[in-house]
Amino acid sequence: MSGKVAMDPLLVGGVIGDVIEGLIPTTPNVKMVVTYNCNKQVFNGHELFPSWVSLKPKVEVVGGDMRSFFTLVMTDPDVPGPSDPYLREHLHWIVTDIPGTTDAMFGKEMVSYEMPRPNIGIHRFVFLLYKQMQRRQVLKPPASRDMFNTRKFAEQNDLGLPVAALYFNAQRETAARRR
Repeated sequence: MSGKVAMDPLLVGGVIGDVIEGLIPTTPNVKMVVTYNCNKQVFNGHELFPSWVSLKPKVEVVGGDMRSFFTLVMTDPDVPGPSDPYLREHLHWIVTDIPGTTDAMFGKEMVSYEMPRPNIGIHRFVFLLYKQMQRRQVLKPPASRDMFNTRKFAEQNDLGLPVAALYFNAQRETAARRR
């Protein structure tokens, strides 16, 4: 295994394996930037407080062009807790038909944003960006937020592997941690 693969934060953080199959293909012309309105940008493996992420973030698709369309999925693979995630995964958000070089507000919100509320342990909140083959490709919304399966959703909608992924960690906030 090369050093680059071993140091991939998605692999180290278990996102690859728990949520997606393999390494993200190298797509240098497409990137995702996620920023919450508290001016907190999401970086792989960093911790954010639930109070910081209560409102929908700005998710920018950097690259592609206005003729390319993308699907965004946000999920929590650690439900109810990371030591026994028997309800894996919980769906937090889906936006489809996001034009390249824009952000998620220009897409179609298929499942509305639900703020992270981890109760037990440290949870990973994962953002995945898929390139669609065409507009209105994703037509089937999931039946439930609980027991969501990102792999199955991507397969059912012929999305392939994600072109970008980011995740942050969050845990229940106590009054002492908020200070």
